[in-house]
Amino acid sequence: MAVTTKASSTGQANYLRIERAIAYLRENFRNQSSLEEVAAVVHLSPYHFQRLFTQWAGVSPKKFIQYLSLQHAKDLLRRPSTVFEASAETGLSGTGRLHDLFVRIEAMTPGEYKSGGARLNINYSMAESPFGNVIVASTAKGVCHLAFEAAEQDALEGLQRQFPRASLRQMTDRHQQDALFIFQDDWRELDRIKLHLAGTAFQLKVWESLLRIPAGGLATYGQVAARIGAPGSSRAVGRAIGGNPVAFLIPCHRVIRSSGQFGGYRWGGARKSAMIGWESARAEGVQ
Repeated sequence: MAVTTKASSTGQANYLRIERAIAYLRENFRNQSSLEEVAAVVHLSPYHFQRLFTQWAGVSPKKFIQYLSLQHAKDLLRRPSTVFEASAETGLSGTGRLHDLFVRIEAMTPGEYKSGGARLNINYSMAESPFGNVIVASTAKGVCHLAFEAAEQDALEGLQRQFPRASLRQMTDRHQQDALFIFQDDWRELDRIKLHLAGTAFQLKVWESLLRIPAGGLATYGQVAARIGAPGSSRAVGRAIGGNPVAFLIPCHRVIRSSGQFGGYRWGGARKSAMIGWESARAEGVQ
C-alpha cells in the first residue's frame, strides 16, 4: 500500500468542510440538526454532503453525532476497560487496538534537547491525513515531529522553531511512512513506529502513558495523573499533554475533562472532536 506524501488541495478542502460540519454538530448536537441543515452549513447538497461525510468517517452524520455527545463521552469514562486497561488484539487485521503495540519512544539526549537540535539531521515531508494536511519529520532514530498545518510554509516554520539548529531536508523516509500508515485501516505493511522525542522525564512519562489509551477510548487528566503515580498533578499532566510534539501518534486527543467535555486541543477543538468520533466509529465496527 502506498502512502500519499504530497498534500492535495482537494483533500484539504474536503477535510475543511468536514471540520466545519463537525464544529457545527458539536455546538448543536442537542438540537438534533437535520441532514439538510448541516449540509447547508458547508454549502453542499444533502446528497453530496452525506456521501462525503460517510466516505470520510465511515458512518452517517446522524450516527457520528452520537460519538460527539457528552453522554457518550461520560459512558466511555465509566467503562474501566476503555481507560488504560483494555486488552487488544496482537494481529494486524483490526483497527481498534492500542498504539503501544506499535509505537516506541526513544528520548533525545540532554545535549540534543538543550541545543535545539544541533548536529541533528532531520528529514521532513508534507502529507494528507483524514484530519487535514500534516508535516511529519524524522531523525535517523525515528519521528520527532508531526503537526497539522494547512500551509506548507507555516508547517516548516513550526518545525524550525522546535529545532532551530538542526539541518533540515525535504525528504520522505521509512520512519515517516510508518507514521502515516497509522491513519490507514489496513496496517499489514506497518512496521513498529519509532519516535525520537525531546522532553523532560515527566513529559516522556505522560506521553508514554497516553499510548495505553485504546482507540475509541478516553481518559481524564486525573486518570492519567493517577496512572503515572502522580495523583493531584492534573495541571502538570495537562501542560505535558499540551507539549506533545507528535499529533495523533501520541494520542493526546483522547484525554478530556472529568465532566465529559472534550476541552481544548493544540491543533483545534473541532479536529479533536473529529478524531474522537472517527476512532469511536471504527473501534465499534459501525457500518
